Amino acid sequence: MTDNCNLDCGYCNEYDHSVSHPETADLKRWMRKIRDLGALRLGYLGGEPLLHPDIVELVRYGKELGFQRLSMSTNGLLLTKKLLAELEQAGLDGMQFSVDRVTPIEVTKKSLKSVRHKLQWFKDSKISFNVNSVLCGDTIDEVDELLRTCLDDGVAVHARVIHDDLINSRDLRDSNLSQQMLEMVEYQVALKEQGERIHTSWSLLDYEREILAGKMRDWKCVAGYKYFFVSAKGEFWPCSHVRTERDIMDITLEDLKAYDEPKSCQSKCGVWCIVEMSLAVDDPKRYLVREATARSKVALHRIRKNRSFEGAFA
Repeated sequence: MTDNCNLDCGYCNEYDHSVSHPETADLKRWMRKIRDLGALRLGYLGGEPLLHPDIVELVRYGKELGFQRLSMSTNGLLLTKKLLAELEQAGLDGMQFSVDRVTPIEVTKKSLKSVRHKLQWFKDSKISFNVNSVLCGDTIDEVDELLRTCLDDGVAVHARVIHDDLINSRDLRDSNLSQQMLEMVEYQVALKEQGERIHTSWSLLDYEREILAGKMRDWKCVAGYKYFFVSAKGEFWPCSHVRTERDIMDITLEDLKAYDEPKSCQSKCGVWCIVEMSLAVDDPKRYLVREATARSKVALHRIRKNRSFEGAFA
């Protein structure tokens, strides 16, 4: 939606303060093209998508085009109750807050402290909501507290290894830090087993555990085929890390199908949306059965927690 962001987090490469927002007419044109290619879901990303002055209109237009699901990833700092209501009325289905720590530091201002009061706004909203955090050297000391705080507030949450080359990243060359990350992934596995709302699929948790343990998964990347990005300049990107200068308006179904093949970079992939879609496409039955079971556990866990709460006041 825009390359602009109201923050400049030290680890992020997905913002550019030197350019203006794309024209709304161009964004609508690209959205029509994406829908014509057969896409069923559309995510509004940035930069910071809430910076775009016509974001509500663009969400409404996405719904008019017939996308089955519209979602947005934001740092949440610009969200107001009024804007949330407008986005819900426009048809937004899901929103994710990107939050790195409980408290802000120089490298990242995306803190739970800054947006925690906004989590409660979603209790009466039709928009599904979750919090996303990253595991890296700058966040590892507060991830446990962040997870527990969100879960105690009834909010779905996950913390995934930072988007990077997972084999060569600076953080993963630190064996102590890598072990801490693995322990935090294992912690989320245990929480999910208990029925807590860990917003990561079993398939992706398995993948993270294997990568952090030094194992290599045999899988086929579907970037550019079942999942792709369009830049704020209208460029077709197979994924956020593999970019082309091709105009999205020139892309055909045959172009998408040509990406249905293993990629040379996939063994090192940390672009989680791509990995998750690839794992789901690889074995959809297993993926869906495991997630359906997880949702049942979440429902049972909620019932038990409610009973315990009621019993405390009996």
